[in-house]
This record gives sequence, C-alpha cells and structure tokens, in this order.
Amino acid sequence: MSDLRAHGVHKTWRGGPTVLEGASLDVPAGTSTLLTGRNGAGKTTLLRILAGLIGADAGEVRYGDLDPERSATDYRRRMAYLGVVSAGLYPRLKVRHHLDLWARLAYLSAAEQDARTAEMVEAFALRELLDRRPDRMSMGQRQRLRLAGTFLHGPELVLLDEPANSLDDVGLELLRTMVARTRASGGVLVWAQPFGEGAHGIDFDAHWVLEGGKLVPA
Repeated sequence: MSDLRAHGVHKTWRGGPTVLEGASLDVPAGTSTLLTGRNGAGKTTLLRILAGLIGADAGEVRYGDLDPERSATDYRRRMAYLGVVSAGLYPRLKVRHHLDLWARLAYLSAAEQDARTAEMVEAFALRELLDRRPDRMSMGQRQRLRLAGTFLHGPELVLLDEPANSLDDVGLELLRTMVARTRASGGVLVWAQPFGEGAHGIDFDAHWVLEGGKLVPA
C-alpha cells in the first residue's frame, strides 16, 4: 500500500474560472481524509484529477510511484472513484448483471470475479435486489449498488464524491464498515462533501477545506 500525494495542483477551465490554485494534499496509507468546501469550490474537480479522469494544468499527483496519466492502467487497477451524479447504471439491467459486467471490467480473474461479487452483495445488502432493475429501485438502493461497484475490485485508493447521498441509516452503516475496512487494509480513502454536512459517524484522520483554490486544515 502507498501514500497519496498531490502537490501544487492548478486547474483553470478554458474560457472559465480558475478552480484550483496550488492545492496540495498528503494522505498516508491506512488513513481516511474528509474534504469539504462550499458548492463550486472545486472538490469534484480535484477528485477527478486525483482519479486521473482529467489532467491538471500544473502540479503533480502520485499514488506511491504511480502517476495517474503516465501509469494510467496500473493506477486505475488500484483506484476507485465514485462520482456525485447517479451515473453508471443501466435502467433496465438487473443488479446481478451490473455486478457481473463491472467484475469483468475490473481486471479480475474469473475466480476473483465470483468471490468479489459475492462479497459486495453481502457488504451492501443487495441479495434481495439481485433481480431488480435500477429503474425500479429507490435512490438509496441505487446508491448502494453504485458503492458495491466502487469497492468491487478491492481498490487501495478510494475517492468518494458525496457518497452518503440518499443513503438511509442502514446504508450509511454499511458504508462506514467499508471505510473502516479500507483503512484497516492499509488503503487510502478521500471523502468529499459540501461544507457543513456532518461526518456521518466516521472518525476521519484528517479534514481539509477547499477554499480559494487551496486546501487548508479545518
């Protein structure tokens, strides 16, 4: 397991505002970090840069020795990103078929696919939903399915954008368990949410606020 490091990250949208102005973050292996800020502060932009989904204008990101752009395949094998929008679900594809599809796309062996899928079904209480379609599920149930897909391949680096959205108390407890398991296994977890939202019963190791394009300790 490795540390996540982001130093001097800058991002300006073409024809738009500057979002990040030298944001820096260090998250040691085996820890979880809470990232907060007002709406539009750049939390999602920073997470997407950490995930390697978009590039920074300047600065660097490393997970151990891996760069999200130059070592994209190895980086993504170790990383999982959950976006804030309800994307990635096919309305008429059953839960079991979503999990099968994601397992095949996750660089897992055939034996690992079955084992990891079964583990996530239990971890996010999806057994009774396996033959349900997302368009016939509640928002909280759909969020549990998206979280199961996020953790399916056993990622070392987990980036979550407002993961508690739509979750009830049971869903939140399941998510807290996965956060604890990630930390205990030596992984790195970054959880982003709007400023002022509670910590959902999670004892984060660090709390940073994104303001003025920079990260400051809360």
